[in-house]
Amino acid sequence: MRLLIVDDEVIIRTGLASVIAWHELGIELLQPAASAEEALTRMAEERPHILMTDIRMTGRSGLELAEEGLRLLPELEVIILSGYDDFSYAQQAIRQGVTDYLLKTSKPEEIIKTVLQAKQRITERWAEKSREGKLMRENRERLFAGWIIDGDIASGPCPSFLQSGVQKEAINGLNDAQMLRQVMVLRAEGWDRSSDALLRFAVQNTLEDVLPGAIAHVEKQQIICVVSWPPVEQEYPFRLESALSRVEQLLKCTLRAAIGLPVRGSADLHESYRTASTAFRYRGLMDYKIWHYEHVQDRQGGKTVLTHEEETTLGTLLLDNDSVTLTTWTRELVANLMEEPEVTPESFSACLHSAVIAGHRWLTRTMRAIGREESARLEPWLPEPDADAVELGDMLFHHLYGLMHAYHSRMGQGQAAHVQKAIGYIESSLAQDINLQQVAGHVHLHPGHLSELFKKEMGVTFGDFVTDMRIRRAMDMLAVSPAKVSEVAAISGYEDVKYFSRLFKKHTGKTPSEYREEALSFKPSGS
Repeated sequence: MRLLIVDDEVIIRTGLASVIAWHELGIELLQPAASAEEALTRMAEERPHILMTDIRMTGRSGLELAEEGLRLLPELEVIILSGYDDFSYAQQAIRQGVTDYLLKTSKPEEIIKTVLQAKQRITERWAEKSREGKLMRENRERLFAGWIIDGDIASGPCPSFLQSGVQKEAINGLNDAQMLRQVMVLRAEGWDRSSDALLRFAVQNTLEDVLPGAIAHVEKQQIICVVSWPPVEQEYPFRLESALSRVEQLLKCTLRAAIGLPVRGSADLHESYRTASTAFRYRGLMDYKIWHYEHVQDRQGGKTVLTHEEETTLGTLLLDNDSVTLTTWTRELVANLMEEPEVTPESFSACLHSAVIAGHRWLTRTMRAIGREESARLEPWLPEPDADAVELGDMLFHHLYGLMHAYHSRMGQGQAAHVQKAIGYIESSLAQDINLQQVAGHVHLHPGHLSELFKKEMGVTFGDFVTDMRIRRAMDMLAVSPAKVSEVAAISGYEDVKYFSRLFKKHTGKTPSEYREEALSFKPSGS
């Protein structure tokens, strides 16, 4: 596809010609023209597909050139360049069939994007004109998806275009079964969202240009690329990395790629795709731009639930209504999970869900403790499926912040509010040593005054209230958890299991074991 640049300023036209590697984008750059008159004398013979011209030049203007150029070549794509940010010029240009309008101060990536859009429009027109070509392209996409993605190799022989890549790379008479082949799954970023589809189209074409024998295919948000090389070539991994870097430089974008297992023969390409796809799911947990299935295949999974200490810390943070500290906590949780050598997408997601569940459990217990058991209207935890680890950490923070806000928005004012805050703090600290002075310091009251308020608002002393909350916590755990009685005692704030058992029986009339046995044997009617 041929591009002609026209500008009477030598610095502009040579700059546009040299700052971008046009040939590597599949664009043949014609010798730039210094005037509209020169361009018109050459256009009939050189027949450019894309014209990029300055709007103001000595002699004929860029608009006049566009008008005559379109008369000569009706399918010409015209891009106007101007140093004048003047909307009237843009309006006139659009009326005269100009397809794009750029300022000379545009960044290289904007110029690349605009030219590639013109290239795509031309390619689509060519395809529409040739129904046979369009059907062939659609058939190729269908065969690629069936053979590589779905693994449907029983429906017929390997498509010829998948074998052609091997033939281009093969040396010394090696056949398909002797060549090594690998599938990459890539994600391209760096352009604005409205240009995502164009960027994938550009990456697909550029990969096939810079990687001999490569066959690329766009599948939803990803680019899937098959590469092949002789087994004797030791430098191919480096050549592959260099090719991806070159694509990034050309398109001013960022690529991240997961590479599947190498296979021999076309029949095993689906297995390479399967392993590449599995590895690609780790993109949110990897700092690398390129990683292989071998890097992650043996991972067994990291931590999936918060520890009791982490739950207690989270409850304290939510009670403190401190969004800054909560942000730090969620970021540290994400960072620690990512550093685990065995972490998988499943274990990472499970641990974040565990934090969400812990937050909801804290809200339910704390609201119940202050006598407000009405459920808060909360948005469900629905993380974006394509989000990376950092984005998921931000989503977790916003969800936990919502729980924190739901609690504190229900807190009243005055003496009752002091007691409610104290109860919330007690609920979040039951597993620790807790006393009146400590709780009074948290709510900024004198211990004697808080003791009086407790007796007045709750009808019991501070100490009896704490004991009652601990026993109720133990009852809840014994009814649903397989934890040992000693573990339940510790989580409820009692290191001495014998003392805990005596206290539990005094409050409930049963030992912890008897209470658990009765709770587990109870079956609601109709179940």
